[in-house]
Amino acid sequence: MENHNHEANINQDYLCNGLLQVLVLEPPPVFKFHGEQLSKIFHFLKAWESPLPLHQYLTINSQSVKAVLSAGTTPITPDIIRLIPSLGIIVTTSAGLNHIDLQECRRRQISIAIAGTLYSEDAADLAVGLLIDVFRKISTADRYVRRGLWASQRDYQFPLGSKLGGKQVGIVGLGSIGLNVAKRLEAFGCNILYNSRKKKPSVPYPYYPDVCDLATHCDVLIICCGLTDETHHMINKKVLLELGKEGVIINVGRGAVIDEKEMVECLVQEEIAGAGLDVFESEPNVPKELFSLENVVLSPHRAVHSEETLMALCDLVVGNFEAFFSNKPLLTPLVED
Repeated sequence: MENHNHEANINQDYLCNGLLQVLVLEPPPVFKFHGEQLSKIFHFLKAWESPLPLHQYLTINSQSVKAVLSAGTTPITPDIIRLIPSLGIIVTTSAGLNHIDLQECRRRQISIAIAGTLYSEDAADLAVGLLIDVFRKISTADRYVRRGLWASQRDYQFPLGSKLGGKQVGIVGLGSIGLNVAKRLEAFGCNILYNSRKKKPSVPYPYYPDVCDLATHCDVLIICCGLTDETHHMINKKVLLELGKEGVIINVGRGAVIDEKEMVECLVQEEIAGAGLDVFESEPNVPKELFSLENVVLSPHRAVHSEETLMALCDLVVGNFEAFFSNKPLLTPLVED
């Protein structure tokens, strides 16, 4: 973590006991690893530690708060924002923004600092890892060996995996994460197709404006998009049936982009071949039907949790808050289309 000297350029009125005051609604993952370093720079008001209901806590403690650090779990609704009358910035460590009421922030002229492209490579790595695992049955093979079945069931024919090269891979959401997935899978010899809000003239991949049409032409769908009203349950049974019995779905975007109930039905009824899932609709709750399926690989929303990225995230959080309190441009401001 970089050495930050914030006091020289920051208005002393923003300091509490010599530290920048920041409200935190829920514990962000970065606290587990770098909370001590961050606490040397910020005076954190930790709402989750209070026995008071959140609205009551905010009414008492947040009248002068100008900055909020959000991990993306607690929704920042218009009601929450109204209880923080001096709020000027929200720094979110989440890749998505569906937890923040952007319209209310625009109305109040509240700045939002995002993670930018910080998570893109890690998320792409995990997407490819999940895909390889599903195709080559790595997790299944690991369990087979650990349970002693390799030695005790010598006549058992372990099921064959599938080759990755030559597969038609459809990427849903060709932003920074999606582009990194495409770059990695091209190296494996995959053919890339994509669906996105708009066609991207700078990329050579075939564009499909309709996700159902995309699924028809693919062996794999990889979900890399954010969750919006438009993308909620965009991947439904109709799309999955078009993907077909040999098709695999990977999700490193948001759980609710897929209609989870319909996906589970398709997996149980063998209407698609498998899935690799890092995100779910009601985290941390995962449909129990998935636990017994050997063709499904599960991950507890860890796509962006690498040591290097969390260290870089610390620096980004500090840099954005210091920029705000020094009346300088944010490092990674939200820029809306």
